[in-house]
Amino acid sequence: MEATTAAEKGVFAIRPIRPADIGHVIALDKQVTGLAKPEYWEQAFEGYGTGNTHERSFLVAEARERKFSMRFLGFIVGEVRAWEFGSAPCGWVLALSVEPRARLHGVGEALFEAMSAEFKAAGVRKMRTMVARDNRLHLMFFRSEGMMAGPYLQLEKELD
Repeated sequence: MEATTAAEKGVFAIRPIRPADIGHVIALDKQVTGLAKPEYWEQAFEGYGTGNTHERSFLVAEARERKFSMRFLGFIVGEVRAWEFGSAPCGWVLALSVEPRARLHGVGEALFEAMSAEFKAAGVRKMRTMVARDNRLHLMFFRSEGMMAGPYLQLEKELD
C-alpha cells in the first residue's frame, strides 16, 4: 500500500501560476539563491505562465492547511523542446524551488509529478534538467525522482 502524499491529503495544491504569485517567486528565488532577479522571473512568467499549455508550464504549490507557516510553497517551470543536438522531443525542467521550511513534506515531489503529467499530456515520454555538480540538494532530489545522467555532456569555454 502506497503512502498518501500531503498533496493528496489536500494539505497543499499544485496549480498554474497567477500574476499575483510572481512576487512570491522572486522572493523565494532570492532567498534560496541569494540573487535578486525580478526581471528574469517577470520574463519567465510572460513566457511560461501566461496561457499555460502542456508544452510550456509554470506551476506553483500553495498551502491549503495551517501545517505550513507560509502560503506560497514553491514553483516549477518546464518546457517541451525538440531536436536540439539531435534529441527527440522531451520535457525540460528549467527551474524548481521549494520554500526551505516546506521541504521534506512532498512539495518538490508533487511539483515534479505535476510537471511530469504536463509533459506526458504533451506527448513526450522523457524529461531532462541540468544541475550544477556541486548542488547536492538538487542532485539528490532529482535522483530520488528517478533521473540519472543522460546521453549528453555539457561543454563550456570562458570567453575573453
